[in-house]
Amino acid sequence: MGIEIERKFLVTGEAWRSLSPGTLYRQGYIRTQGSATVRVRIAGETGYLTLKGPTRGLSRLEFEYEIPLAEAQQLLDELCDRPLIEKYRYPIQIGELTWEIDEFIGENQGLILAEVELTDPEQPVDCPAWIGTEVSGDSRYFNSNLAKTPFSQWGTVTEPPPS
Repeated sequence: MGIEIERKFLVTGEAWRSLSPGTLYRQGYIRTQGSATVRVRIAGETGYLTLKGPTRGLSRLEFEYEIPLAEAQQLLDELCDRPLIEKYRYPIQIGELTWEIDEFIGENQGLILAEVELTDPEQPVDCPAWIGTEVSGDSRYFNSNLAKTPFSQWGTVTEPPPS
């Protein structure tokens, strides 16, 4: 069984940009009943199918499988809801942790988030200077929700309003 433990933050400034090259990600979601999420993703030239359970605190079940690129493209084209999530991901290793900076394009242009996966929800995290407000508990920042209500529809936001 796979478990994802993740914290998510807004990114401030530009200091992170020179630390890693970005990879284009395109992903979409297949409508499901209940709180499960089915995601199709193309990262660079690799396709993935991911199943995620409901978020409980910072954790949730996650199962990810590599699939043929052509099949991932067909799933994105024919089965995934619109809009698709499009972003550049920049992995940045700092100490024992890998930060993943997502710079969104398309319908979510202007949003830049940092995610860090942990081994334990209580694991301490030293945040780099370019890390801003934590939004781990704000479901609007879940990629599956950004596909339903893109950042471009939120209006002008510099910090998240109270949930």
